[in-house]
Amino acid sequence: MYTAQGTIEKSHLLKQHQPMVRRIALQMIAKLPASVELDDLIQAGMIGLLDASTRYEDNRGAQFETFASQRIRGAMLDELRANDWGSRGLRQSARKVEAAIQALEHRLGRAPAEGEIAKELKMSLEAYQAQLQEIQGCQLLYVEDFTQGESDSPFLDQNARGARSERASDDPLEQLLESGFRHQLVDAIGALPERDQLLLNLYYEEELNLREIGAILEVSQSRVCQLHSQAITRLRAALKEIL
Repeated sequence: MYTAQGTIEKSHLLKQHQPMVRRIALQMIAKLPASVELDDLIQAGMIGLLDASTRYEDNRGAQFETFASQRIRGAMLDELRANDWGSRGLRQSARKVEAAIQALEHRLGRAPAEGEIAKELKMSLEAYQAQLQEIQGCQLLYVEDFTQGESDSPFLDQNARGARSERASDDPLEQLLESGFRHQLVDAIGALPERDQLLLNLYYEEELNLREIGAILEVSQSRVCQLHSQAITRLRAALKEIL
């Protein structure tokens, strides 16, 4: 619908694209801890949609849906950052699991089973699996995890120094990827148990949702969340060992 001046009516844009807000929220919440509420993401997304409808200029050639989806995602991410969804306690729990996996791998010379990890953490298997559910969505890497000694220099900067002499880029992430980190990540994934590799491939490469992955692995959706958390934690431990 258009106004008398030939521009798109803002109220029509809002009504038409409300389902897109929910769709983006559902996609995003699948990668976040259970403590994050879907309604909070949708509310933040609606604010992003309203902002998009105000700022959009249809004479620039960009499709409104493309423009709005970026604003919606940005508003949701702002909401997550503002509420610190990855709390310090949550990150500490993730690091304890990671440390247990790393210690067991050194002792056993293989990837430890869930029961072995739970025993190392002095927890029941059920409590360990519940904790995996809680830490679902923790970041793969924390910059602060990789400071060396008393140095305050971030991990990205430390590992990018070798690339700076070869390329003038000021982007630490780009320099890090050029310095061989990508190959180390591939090697770390290749060393994971086969089920973990399959899960990560289905989730990140094939972009299947949790229900679809559960059907393939013949487990429940909540179990997929637990297995995903464990796979990511194994990967974090392996990358720390490599780096």
